[in-house]
Amino acid sequence: MEWLKLWLTFYFLFASPFLLCLSYADPGIVTLEDVIVTATRTERDFSLPSTVHSLSSEELQNEKMVRTVPEALKEIPGIMVQRTSHGQGSPFIRGFTGFRTLFLIDGIRLNNSTFREGPNQYWSTVDPLTIERLEVVKGPSSVLYGSDAVGGTVNAITRGPYGSAEPFAWKPRVYYRYAEAEDSHTIRSEISGGLGEGLPFLGGISYRDFGDIRGGHDMGLQPNTGYSELNGDFKLKWALGSHKSLTVAHQQVHQEDVPRTHKTVFAKSFRGTTVGKELKRDLDQDRELTYLKYETSEMGAFVDALQVTLSWHEQIEKQHRVREDKRSDSQGLDVNTLGMSLQLESLSQFGQWTYGFEYYHDDVDSFRRDFDADGLLRSVRIQGPVAGDATYDSLGVFVQDDIPLYGERLDLIFGGRFNYARADADKVEDPETGYEMSISDDWSTTVGSARILYQIDADHHWYAFSGVSQGFRAPNLSDLTRLDTARTDEIETPSPDLDPEDFIAYEIGMKAFYENFSGQLAYFYTDIDNMIVRTPTGDVVEGDNEVTKKNAGDGYIHGVELNLGYRFHPRFTLFGSLFWMEGFVETFPTAAPVKVEEPIDRLQPLTGVVGLRWEHPRERIWVEFVATLADDQDKLSTRDKADTQRIPPGGTPGYTVYCLRAGWKVTYDLILSAAVENITDKDYRIHGSGQNEAGTNVVFALDWSF
Repeated sequence: MEWLKLWLTFYFLFASPFLLCLSYADPGIVTLEDVIVTATRTERDFSLPSTVHSLSSEELQNEKMVRTVPEALKEIPGIMVQRTSHGQGSPFIRGFTGFRTLFLIDGIRLNNSTFREGPNQYWSTVDPLTIERLEVVKGPSSVLYGSDAVGGTVNAITRGPYGSAEPFAWKPRVYYRYAEAEDSHTIRSEISGGLGEGLPFLGGISYRDFGDIRGGHDMGLQPNTGYSELNGDFKLKWALGSHKSLTVAHQQVHQEDVPRTHKTVFAKSFRGTTVGKELKRDLDQDRELTYLKYETSEMGAFVDALQVTLSWHEQIEKQHRVREDKRSDSQGLDVNTLGMSLQLESLSQFGQWTYGFEYYHDDVDSFRRDFDADGLLRSVRIQGPVAGDATYDSLGVFVQDDIPLYGERLDLIFGGRFNYARADADKVEDPETGYEMSISDDWSTTVGSARILYQIDADHHWYAFSGVSQGFRAPNLSDLTRLDTARTDEIETPSPDLDPEDFIAYEIGMKAFYENFSGQLAYFYTDIDNMIVRTPTGDVVEGDNEVTKKNAGDGYIHGVELNLGYRFHPRFTLFGSLFWMEGFVETFPTAAPVKVEEPIDRLQPLTGVVGLRWEHPRERIWVEFVATLADDQDKLSTRDKADTQRIPPGGTPGYTVYCLRAGWKVTYDLILSAAVENITDKDYRIHGSGQNEAGTNVVFALDWSF
C-alpha cells in the first residue's frame, strides 16, 4: 500500500538523521536570510506566526524547471495540484481551491468576480518565467487581502531589472526548456538595462508550445491535450530619490485552443473512468495587467512608509464546444478590473502599524451563441457562463499592529478588516422561463485575526506560534448568475439571495532554524460556516442534471503538515515533508431537502515528499533525487462519486513517483539543467484530475545571459 511505502521511506530516510541533527547543528548560525512580504504586508523573515513557503526564480526555472505556476507548488506540504487538463491546473490549499484561494501578482488580485467554484484555469495564465519569487501563506488571510483568501494566499513577485542600470547598458537573456513526454518547447528572450539615468528596465517575450502529453506505460499518448501560448511583459522602475520610486509594469498572456479533454471523445479511461461524449471543447484565454506603483519610505511625521497602486486588469475567456450530435455553441466573458490600493506603515510605541484600503471594480460582459449541426446560428442567448452587463465592487479597509514584547522574544500581531461588496447584473437568463431577469445585492463583513510568536531560546533557533484568523468569501457573479457546465453531466444555474461564507481557522506550530537544519510543524483546524454548496434540484436542463447553490455547508477541515531539511554533510542535504488532513461538510447529496455530512470534495490524500541533494563544493554542480508518495483516496463525497470522468470508481489509486534532477553552472552567465521525471514510467493521476500525469519525462533547460 502507498501509505505504508510513504511511512517507511520517510522514517528510514529522515527520522534517524533528524534525531542526530539536533546535536549536530551548529548553534552559532541562524539561516533567516529570505524575506516574506505577503504574510504581513511588510518585510519579515521566516520567523513568522504563520505557515509560509517561498520559491525563488532559480528554483522555478533552473531547478524544478516548472511548466506552469500551479505545478511549481506541488511539492509544498498541504498543496495538491489538480489538473483538469494540461493547461488547467488548480492548487488545493488545505482543502480549498478555485475562488476560495487567492492569487496575487505583485500584490494585485488575479481573482475577479467571475471565478468559479472548484478547479479552474486562471493560475495557469501567469507566466512562471516572469516570476522572481513565489510566496505562499497557508490559511485565511482575509484581514489583509479580503474575500477569497480562505485556503491560502499566493503572491507572485515578478522579475525586475537586473545587470547594469547604466544608461543604454543592456544585458540580454535567453531561456529554453524542452520536455520529451510533453513534446513541449518553451523559449523566453528578455533584455534588461537602463533607459536613462535612474531608469532601469526589463522586457521579455515567452513562447510555449505543448504537444500531446504521454502518460505512463499503459496509458500511452493522451491525444488532444496540447496547446500553445504567447506572453509578453515589461517593467520600468523610475528612481525618484534615494527612498522613492515609481514602477510601471505590463504583462499579457494569450493561450490558444486549450482543450478540456476529459469532456471529449479523445479522453482515455483510467481505472474505469468514463470517456466524454463531446467532439470538441477548447478554451482561449487572454489576460493583460498594467499597473503603476509609487513607493516611498521618506514620509516623516507619523507615517514612515507609503505605497500607492493603480491597476487595470483584463481577463478574457472564450470556449467553443461541439456536441456528439454536432450541435455547437460558443460562449465567453470579458472582465475589466480597475484596482486601487493605499498602504501605509507607522512605527509607534504601540507597535508597527500597517493599514490602508483596497478597491476593485469589475465590469463584466458575456455572450453565448448556439449553432445547429450544419453550423447555422440557432440562437443568441441572454448571457454567457455568467451574467452580461454586470458590475461587481469590493471595498476593504484594513489595519494590523505588530507588537514586540518581553525583550522582543514575544511577538503579537492583531488585525481587522471591514469589507463591502456589491453585485449588479442586468442580463441574467432564467433557466425555467428563458426570460431575462436582473440580480442586485450587497454585503458587508468585518473580520479579525490574532497571532502570537514566541522565541523559545535566546539564540533565535526555536520558535512556537499560534493564531486564530477569520476568513470570508462574499458571493460573486459566478455564485449568483452562473449558467454553465459544472461536473460530469451537470449544469449550474443562477442562484440569487446568497449570503457570505464564514471561516475561522486555528493554527499552532513550531519552527526551527539552524545552519544545518530547519523545520516547520503545524496543526490547523478550519471551522466552516454557511459555505455555499452546489445542490441538485432534480431537474434536467439541456440534457444535464441541474445544480444550484445554497448557504448550506457547515463543517470543518483539520490536518497536520511537517517540513524538514537537514544538511548532514557539507555536500549532502536531506529534505522531506508530510501532510495529512480530513474534512467534512454538510451537503444535499440528492434533490431531497435532507442534509448529510460527507467528506469535502476532492480531499487530499496522505502525501509525502522525500529527497536527497548533493552540491559541488563551489556550488557549480548539484544533483537531487526526489520521491513523491500519495496514498489511495477513497473518501469521496456524493459529487466526487458522480464525477466519473475524473475520479475512478471507488476512488483515486495512490502512487509513488521518483525524479532525478541535476544542474551545472558552467559560467556565471550560463546554467544548464536536466531532469528525468517519473523514472519508473508510472501510470498515475492526481486526485480529481481529468488526465494522467506524464510518464517518464526527460526535461532539459538552458539559461544564458550575455
